[in-house]
Amino acid sequence: MSEMSFEQMLEESFKTIRNGEVVEGTVIDVKPDEIILNIGYKSDGIITRNEYTNEPNVDLTTMISVGDTMEAKVLKVNDGEGQVMLTYKRLAAEKGSKRLEEAFNAQEVLTAKVAQVLEGGLGVVIDEARIFIPASLVSDTYEKDLGKYKDQEIEFVITEFNPRRRRIIGDRKQLLLAKKAELQKALFERINIGDVLEGSVKNVTDFGAFIDLGGADGLLHISEMSWGRVENPRKVFKVGEVVRVFIKDIHDNKIALSMKFEDENPWKDAASKYAVGNIVEGVVARMTDFGAFVELAPGVDALLHVSQISKEHVEKPADVLSIGQEIEAKIVDFNEDDKKISLSMKALLVPSGDVQEDAAEESVEE
Repeated sequence: MSEMSFEQMLEESFKTIRNGEVVEGTVIDVKPDEIILNIGYKSDGIITRNEYTNEPNVDLTTMISVGDTMEAKVLKVNDGEGQVMLTYKRLAAEKGSKRLEEAFNAQEVLTAKVAQVLEGGLGVVIDEARIFIPASLVSDTYEKDLGKYKDQEIEFVITEFNPRRRRIIGDRKQLLLAKKAELQKALFERINIGDVLEGSVKNVTDFGAFIDLGGADGLLHISEMSWGRVENPRKVFKVGEVVRVFIKDIHDNKIALSMKFEDENPWKDAASKYAVGNIVEGVVARMTDFGAFVELAPGVDALLHVSQISKEHVEKPADVLSIGQEIEAKIVDFNEDDKKISLSMKALLVPSGDVQEDAAEESVEE
């Protein structure tokens, strides 16, 4: 048997590799756009930037160092220049796909950073395997701007796994709903009618405001916002504002809230403050043909009948008064049960006996 030449012995000392085989190598050089690996073969392995990551224009020298060991998959044993073409990202994607399949079967909660904001949803990547989260499954509420999720870490579960069709679907919404259900259950177990709570304003409408109580929303109706009159809730509350409320009623999963605390009730000491004969100041709040309603304090309105405005005949209040005008008048009737107060400006100008009889009769027109 003839002896092998040095070249033949050197050739035999190298392992053989095939396309598709996974090899391990040591980084012997890194350039901005390629990585060179010693894979124990007669030729070095090359990983181009496109075969390392899907991120465009990255500098590989900032990601890989000489001496690092890494696994890669053989694309071509000979790339035409005597080198072995390798891929890192495709191997990582295969491993990632396997990882996602296991997570799909186990319904495991995954965490990943949002890599892309796409038309109709979000794109996340785990070990180079891509997951699409449709806009309808991003949140439990409508999201107009998905851009806020860019580079944000989110949790989700895999609800559809079909790598052959490149269809791997994630769902964040069901996790949010499950969490909300837990918080809602805990909230309803600890709250009772009359409890005072703090919450944040979640939404404001024409008829009231929805307050997030940490597990469920409560409705603060416009009529329960103040002892005084609220014309436009949007001028009183801002989304995100923290407010102090108490629970007025609980019905099934609906919570009615109020800010009309009893210790702030303006009618609490009204009997002495607005006793017949007292002279008070107030602001004209609204007018009708038969009289003007004067706000004496937030939540306390009194009727100034048209006949009690002046000694002279007044056809209608708007002829001599205006909304927002401050006036001084005398209390001529007080009905605490019905929360009605009658005023007279004329009583400050003429003897009270001439006014008292008329005012008592006219107060019923409120």
